[in-house]
Amino acid sequence: MNVRSLRFQLVVWYAVLLTAGTGLLGVGTYFVMARSLMGALGETQTRRARQIGQLLGEAIASGHAARVGEEIEARYAPGQNNRFVRITKEGGALLYRSEAPRDLAFAPAVVPMPAWPRGEETVRETPLPAGGTVLIAARVVLAPDGTRCLVEAGAPTDDVQANLNRWIGVLVAMLLPVNLSALGGGWWLVKRALSPVDKITASAERITTHNLSDRLPVPPTGDEIERLSLAVNRMIERLEHSFQHSRRFVADASHELRTPLTVLRGELEGLLGEPGLAPEWRDRLGSALEEVERLGNIVAGLFAISRLDAGEAAAEWVKFDLAQLAASTADQMTLLAEDKKITLTCNGVLGVWMEGDRARIKQVVVNLLDNAIKYTPQGGAVILSVEAQDLKARLEVADNGIGIPPEALPRVFDRFFRVDKARSREQGGAGLGLSIVQSICAAHHGRVEATSAPGQGSKFRVEFPLCASAPNHPDHSADHEAGS
Repeated sequence: MNVRSLRFQLVVWYAVLLTAGTGLLGVGTYFVMARSLMGALGETQTRRARQIGQLLGEAIASGHAARVGEEIEARYAPGQNNRFVRITKEGGALLYRSEAPRDLAFAPAVVPMPAWPRGEETVRETPLPAGGTVLIAARVVLAPDGTRCLVEAGAPTDDVQANLNRWIGVLVAMLLPVNLSALGGGWWLVKRALSPVDKITASAERITTHNLSDRLPVPPTGDEIERLSLAVNRMIERLEHSFQHSRRFVADASHELRTPLTVLRGELEGLLGEPGLAPEWRDRLGSALEEVERLGNIVAGLFAISRLDAGEAAAEWVKFDLAQLAASTADQMTLLAEDKKITLTCNGVLGVWMEGDRARIKQVVVNLLDNAIKYTPQGGAVILSVEAQDLKARLEVADNGIGIPPEALPRVFDRFFRVDKARSREQGGAGLGLSIVQSICAAHHGRVEATSAPGQGSKFRVEFPLCASAPNHPDHSADHEAGS
């Protein structure tokens, strides 16, 4: 799971807010209930203290103060009802104290004496030495003879705490499945809301310069994602028009330049054939003819790239054996390698079938071999290998030549890029050979990559989709010529 994805972050924020909200709701409800229950218990004990205070006043007035305990037991039975009652005179004399409760929740004798209250009635929560608390309401009663007595009526808070604990259990039992359901629903909603983004991303990944006519899917949601899809589609449309304009310009310019260059080359060759031409002029004309030839190669390369970008490479696709094509091409390049005393080796097993333009794929092999031979010193070695691996037809050209500097390696497939411009110019290079290789590979749904180290050589690897099976009638016709 990608923790940095928008989907994950939205769900996490939703979960945090939901958990925090339900947690605050639960805590708030708990304190409200605790306050309400304790308030209700305090009001009950206050009312009981008033009743007992009234009973005490009547008993004192009738001269039966000693029988007030019997009246309290008869009417209220605090021991049987797990309640606490105590009556003390001002000065500390004890008139009555209830017996121990039936469940022995507390011992009345250990309930500490309070400070004499300033007001007529007070409610306090008294902790017990053995644990637990008792909520006690106290009322001051004034006897007819002027004596003040303190009536205390209380009850343990265990029942209140038990009710609160039960509420916590109910709250957890309710909120946990609610939270889990809400999180599941939130994940589903976020996934549904962002599913168009996944489709848009997948479509955008498939769009290249070869299929700029494709467009991103536009979800009919009316939200920001729909507006973003429409805006990106309009941008792609503008890019398509710009690319088409550039391709037409390169193709038209290349086509128009071929005729004057052919005429110019013919004129120069004719002048070189004139008898009695001074050696100085012959050298100048020869140099001009070389530049015309180089310019013609550049125009031919640009024309080839424009055709590949326009998708014309798919017009003549056939199934053929890449290993057989590589072997025959290597045989044709052997003389060029022998001129520099370079060993050219071709390794591979026949039966590596692929589908494409045979002439264009041969052009890839020629360009890579020519490039390796150019930049490998005398006595070096160039190895061409072909294999089928991972459903790919893989072709590699490796040499032990001068290599490519690390800073130049990412740009070797750029058009008109030359690592050593002076030396490339002397060798007739224009910086289009590897660009043509890359364009051919892209047109055949393949890819090309280069690895190199200065002084240790270079390796160019080309991969094409492998055919599932060989054709019934394989084409073993002679290879077409392909320029670099």
